[in-house]
Amino acid sequence: MKQNIKDAYNKLGHEYYKARKYKKGISHFYNECLEMPTTLRLLGNVKSKKILDVGCGPGIYARILSENGAKVKGIDISKRLIEIANKEAPESEFTIGNAEELPYKDKEFDIVMSALMLGHIEDWNKIFSEIKRVLKHKGIFVFSINNPIVLKTVKRNWFFKTFDEITDYFNEGWIHSKWSGEITGQKTSTVVSEHHKTYGTIVRVILNNGFEILDYEDSKPILSSKKNYPKQYIKTINRPNFCTWKVQKK
Repeated sequence: MKQNIKDAYNKLGHEYYKARKYKKGISHFYNECLEMPTTLRLLGNVKSKKILDVGCGPGIYARILSENGAKVKGIDISKRLIEIANKEAPESEFTIGNAEELPYKDKEFDIVMSALMLGHIEDWNKIFSEIKRVLKHKGIFVFSINNPIVLKTVKRNWFFKTFDEITDYFNEGWIHSKWSGEITGQKTSTVVSEHHKTYGTIVRVILNNGFEILDYEDSKPILSSKKNYPKQYIKTINRPNFCTWKVQKK
């Protein structure tokens, strides 16, 4: 499914970036107002830290972390997103590459982070092995994903009411959705795939690859988004769309 994701971001990467950068639409809400505040809290004080952003996208995290005193490198499978990242965060160093074969030295980084990337990968063991390799002793890995419960939530209608139901949670596998956007004045869309894992599977991958869990937090929208995105705010204030994990190399 890596080619699927690569094609999606090469196709719609600029529209995705514009939505986030210029505060337009739900991409801005779900990233800047929902996922990022949680992940940045768990990253904590990054001053003077060497950080690797795996699945760095358009470099928005890299810019923020650099502004807070970190030295950042980023890697992403999408050439389009790396081109944008180089302009968004010119003080950082970006590479087009595969998260399962990181082109970095052993024990190079204090922190590795990954925002909403791991969900696009079926087998996390190779990635965790690579991240452990490039982390220093007691190094930190912070990653966010779509909440496993929400991935398995579907809408149900009953008379005049609509409600959410968790279904088929223990059936791990691919979930496919459609993204759409505007490119050169023409509407276009692409399919994006997410691999659902239970909490039990996630915890086992973390522990079996030589990490310990330090912290965990479900996403919650920032209060200021209530005015600009009232529908999304109401939808997510009691519904944890994303979750962020903070683990440490043993």
